[in-house]
Amino acid sequence: MADICVKFGKNIRKYRNERGHSQEKLAEIAGLHRTYISDVERGKRSIALENIEKIAEALDIEIYRLFIFEE
Repeated sequence: MADICVKFGKNIRKYRNERGHSQEKLAEIAGLHRTYISDVERGKRSIALENIEKIAEALDIEIYRLFIFEE
């Protein structure tokens, strides 16, 4: 999978952990399946824009923050 998918997934995991949510809790809040969240966090799945919005809302962050990658 593309490097951007891995970087994006790491950001989701970072913000999820900062909020103390499990993958299951994030999935529940976002209205997605836990295995989907797991796949995205591991960079194994390319994600639709609608789902990026759902995850950002569930994490209570602006969408663009998921695209700021640390080097």
